[in-house]
Amino acid sequence: MDMPFSILLVDDNKDFRTEFSSILKKDYTIIEASNGNEALSIIKKPNIIDLVIMDVMMPGAKGTDVLKEMKNIDPSLSIIILTGYSSKDVVVEALRAHADDYLEKPIKIKAALTRIKQILDEKNKNFTDIIEKVKYFIEKNYHKNISLDDIAESVSLSPKYISRLYSEKEGMGFHDYKLMLRMSKAKELLQETSLTISEISYKVGYANIESFIRAFKKSIGTTPGNFRIGSV
Repeated sequence: MDMPFSILLVDDNKDFRTEFSSILKKDYTIIEASNGNEALSIIKKPNIIDLVIMDVMMPGAKGTDVLKEMKNIDPSLSIIILTGYSSKDVVVEALRAHADDYLEKPIKIKAALTRIKQILDEKNKNFTDIIEKVKYFIEKNYHKNISLDDIAESVSLSPKYISRLYSEKEGMGFHDYKLMLRMSKAKELLQETSLTISEISYKVGYANIESFIRAFKKSIGTTPGNFRIGSV
């Protein structure tokens, strides 16, 4: 079962947060913050927040400045701004700071829930597309000395972002996935070819046979030679 999306609701009006959270909690995990600085402290820590819904007219730090800083911290973050002033200037400034959309107060619940779902569905699709591209890149290059920087460059995103996204969505790091591919290919070659262990070691990306044997034994539980004998 998929984990529910997590939403950070940022508003200085406690009654509004309580009421809106109670509606959102039916479908999402909700975290609350009462101001921009509190929200930023949450975003800066390790988190799994997918969407921020934030009033830009709060005491303290300017809402659009908070929005920009959030995007700098986590470019993948989706943000919907709330405004009770129907102010075109505020909305335009927020959208220029890369908010995904805006909602006017008082909130029209049905329309708001529809828009939230649209944004998160699109986000999920984008995540899936990115992960598939990353996996394809690794599958094409698992036998080479590829780095996280190489993978990030292949999808034009930051290494930190790719590492976190891949781990969250796949449950393993890209190094583990690369190792899994190498070991799978090594087993196939041991079973189906007469290549020497040294030749197989080279084919799956190991510069020396000792490193290959250590990695194989740690991963598979036996040496390549014993695995080949047991497969006959």
